[in-house]
Order: sequence, then structure tokens, then C-alpha cells
Amino acid sequence: MGNYIITIARGLGSGGSHIAHALAEKLGIPCYDNEILDMAADYSGINESYFYEANERIKKGALAIKNSEGVYNKDREIRVGDKDYYSNENMFNIQAQVMKNLAIEGKVSCIIIGKAANYVLRGLINVVKINIQAPEDKCIKNIMRRHQMSGIEAKVMIEKTDKYRSDYYKYYTGGMWLDPKGYHLSINTGLVSEEYAVSQIISLLKEKNLID
Repeated sequence: MGNYIITIARGLGSGGSHIAHALAEKLGIPCYDNEILDMAADYSGINESYFYEANERIKKGALAIKNSEGVYNKDREIRVGDKDYYSNENMFNIQAQVMKNLAIEGKVSCIIIGKAANYVLRGLINVVKINIQAPEDKCIKNIMRRHQMSGIEAKVMIEKTDKYRSDYYKYYTGGMWLDPKGYHLSINTGLVSEEYAVSQIISLLKEKNLID
């Protein structure tokens, strides 16, 4: 039995990151979030600040581009010295290659949070793609508790963060972040506990014969 990858998309305040780390502990595998950016820096030799900057903002005016396919092109090779070598698009291409290497050549199973990983790794049979969301009121309460902020502040933070995640996904993939067709399993943590979510993901791994 080879390695497997679990990708987890999550709305802010849904508990998705908590579920990812609880799942990692239960399965005894690593959980990667921004560690993917560090790996991309090591893989390419490019300073990690370029990857973090590309991850934190989309190029000004980029969302005006009408491209149903998204700007990510797995077949485009940008070489050192090319004018686009340090572009946000190339930073995404490199981190996408790192994720594919983990899935195809990696010896260790892992969880990847965010990074449009469900799209990048689409079609691979050893990948399970999970989407975790929750109603706004639950997310607001969670963020208020975790960050010690008011309900209004939490609402603004959630709306801003989730809009960015949606825009990021649309820009690079051309798809819709919350489209259920992009995931094996969508979980509403407003209706089920985080513990139940972990158990259901493990059940899915067993169903796909990725774990015993």
C-alpha cells in the first residue's frame, strides 16, 4: 500500500485546520500548510519571501482577467532568467510541483491544507479531497473565542479571508472554491462535531483502500 494525500479546503472558523491536525495525529502523518511554501523555496532555490508574498496577495488587477481555465499551467516551464520567473504565477507553479512530487514520488503520506491542492492533485487515485465549512454564526463564535475579538470584527475577518480564498482559487484554477464536484467529501461542522468529521475522513480512506 503506497502513500496517500489528504487535501483540506476550509472556511475560516469552520474548524478545518483543527480537524486537519487532529486527523494527522490520529493517522501519524505530517500536516502541511505554509510548510508547502518552505518546501517550494528549498526545491527551487528561490527565497521563501517570494512564495509567502504570492500566497498572501493576488497581483493587482489579476481578477479582471477572464480566463475560465485559470492561470495555472502545469505544462509551462519558466526558466531562470525569464521575465516571469519571480512572478506569482510561477511561485504557484513551483509549489504545485512540490505537491505533485509529494503525491506521486513521496514515500510519506501527508495532509495539505489549502493551496488549491484539490485542483492541483486532481485525477490522482491516492488523493482524498475534503472541504470543511460551517454556518456564519458558528464561524463568528469560533473566531471571537480564538482571537478575543468582537462579533463585528470576527465577521469582517471571515468575509475578507474567505473572499480571498475564493478569489485565489478562481484566479489560479478557473474553478469555484466551494464547488462540491471538486471534493470527495464536504463536511458542515455546524451539524457534526470535529471528532465525527475526523472519523468520516478515516472511513473514506478505508473505503478507497488507502489505509487498512
